[in-house]
Amino acid sequence: MDLIAVVVAMTDQGPSVLTVGQANALPSGPFELGHRSLQFGLRTWVEHQTGHQLGYIEQLYTFADRDRTGEREQRVISISYLALTRAEHAAGSGKRAWRSWYDYFPWEDHRSDIPSMVADIVQPRLRAWADGAGQDHMRRERRQRAAIAFGFDGRHWNEELVLQRYELLYEAGLIEEATRGSERSASPPPVPGATMIADHRRILATAIARLRSKIKYRPVVFELMPPVFTLLQLQRTVEALSGRLVHKPNFRRLIEQQELVEETGETTADTVGRPAKLFRFRHAVLDERVAAGTKLPLSRA
Repeated sequence: MDLIAVVVAMTDQGPSVLTVGQANALPSGPFELGHRSLQFGLRTWVEHQTGHQLGYIEQLYTFADRDRTGEREQRVISISYLALTRAEHAAGSGKRAWRSWYDYFPWEDHRSDIPSMVADIVQPRLRAWADGAGQDHMRRERRQRAAIAFGFDGRHWNEELVLQRYELLYEAGLIEEATRGSERSASPPPVPGATMIADHRRILATAIARLRSKIKYRPVVFELMPPVFTLLQLQRTVEALSGRLVHKPNFRRLIEQQELVEETGETTADTVGRPAKLFRFRHAVLDERVAAGTKLPLSRA
């Protein structure tokens, strides 16, 4: 049984994940008899492999599919965790690397616009895969799944369907992980995106989906923020995590209504125009409400 950590921080690259090896693996290691708990084992392995001490962590998912590692002699069960840390603790080293999660999932960043690769590469290849189904009802089902996952045919783009999109591309044979060990493995992957060992990219997709969902109802985004920040920095962080723009006035109104932050009485000159107020997370909100988050008032522009 393995323990795997998806450690996320906001770096100069945006939402970034802590990797080991050739930036193609998540920190992991076996659960040993000497570990007094799962979390203790996870923290031990991450610190040993990366030198990074974990703060906030939560259990993510247990992965136990028979074919997930390619090992035929035994089944490997992996218990994954999501860990959040701050940028000041996210320096690189020879043992580790921070890499933008959009390097692995370039179709997930819709802040500027829908990535051109979605229309130019993903959509035609998924439609060709759907049309290749043997029966009419299977073709309709595949087309519908692709439309829901990727927002085709005028459908709404749901930023939380990260795992569904990845698994759809995998099922269609459109990413490198799906062709390993086959005759097609020598060909370039049809859909761009950095790959990872075993099913680590699937685990990362699961973590991104969890975090995108959770920032809407729990104030976990502040685990990624510096101790003091401007409201614009907070907004940009939420947008970077969700891969979508939010409506600025509505976002600030929601933050104020939920009383998630408080003014420090200080300002920063590191902005264009007049100095911006500095805020900090109001920790008392955790005791006052069970569910408090940063709802996303999405921009309709």
